[in-house]
Amino acid sequence: MLDGECEGLTRKAIELALRGDTTALRLCLERLIPVRKEMPLSFKLPPIAKAEDAKAALGDILAGVADGSLLLGEGEALAALLERYVALDGLQQLADRVEALEAAKQQEQDNA
Repeated sequence: MLDGECEGLTRKAIELALRGDTTALRLCLERLIPVRKEMPLSFKLPPIAKAEDAKAALGDILAGVADGSLLLGEGEALAALLERYVALDGLQQLADRVEALEAAKQQEQDNA
């Protein structure tokens, strides 16, 4: 039904906005400058080089939520990132162990 009307509708919205129609103005501005849904987060975490470091980082996140320097949603998002890091670290450790076992088995077969 609106096929071919996009340009005309857009032009009309712009005209209404320029005439002071605040709804049309808001519509146009929201297309030009979308409402920001997220803001950068400035929260210092300790260095995380291995999964064990995530425990200290999670403690800092919990403290931040408790003292109000982090919103609950921000804390949850950071905790989820830590959880993914720990899971990935665990998978990497498992892959390293499997590789070492396979190498040892291959060495046994080569020596036999």
